[in-house]
Amino acid sequence: MKKYILLFLLFLSSILSVSAQDSPEITIGVHLLAGGRYDNVRMCVGSPAGVKGGPIMDLYLDIRFPLSDSDFIILNIPVMRPILFGAAFNMLQFEPQVTYEHRFNNNDSPYLVVGGGLGIVFHYGPDYNSSQDNKGPSFFAMGPLFTGSVGVLFEGNNGTWIPGVKAFYAPLFSPDYQTGQIIGGGLEIQYEF
Repeated sequence: MKKYILLFLLFLSSILSVSAQDSPEITIGVHLLAGGRYDNVRMCVGSPAGVKGGPIMDLYLDIRFPLSDSDFIILNIPVMRPILFGAAFNMLQFEPQVTYEHRFNNNDSPYLVVGGGLGIVFHYGPDYNSSQDNKGPSFFAMGPLFTGSVGVLFEGNNGTWIPGVKAFYAPLFSPDYQTGQIIGGGLEIQYEF
């Protein structure tokens, strides 16, 4: 598990050092992801006990590092789920990632945007056999996160909007639990200031 954290941090530091050299302005944005997932490890607060998966929703802070006019590296930091799950359910679900984004810019909005991401999933809480009323023992699990997305960019007066779809996959590993899988997807909308 430590090797996943180390690889993620090395990947992130190399990207940030490359993007900082002679690059245009770094921008900030937010994006909302809502959809569903199959998950045979973690408890879902939106599903009854014994259901493997359920609905998902998260709000992210995006820090966008331009590599060129059409290529970007984005640090996606989840905000809503880590705070909500920690405060309300005594659980940790934190999934930061780094996304490469390519914009097929034809100098005329709207245009196609595709992306692929690499991240890491951190979990601390009970398994899917638990419910909010009857929680089992909590355990720690983690694993790599792989994402792919496609959207359409619309230029606005004060920023850009990118509605689209995202798919993701993560194998989860734990010394105290079986190896598991997370597979899912959803609709997302990004706003870049």
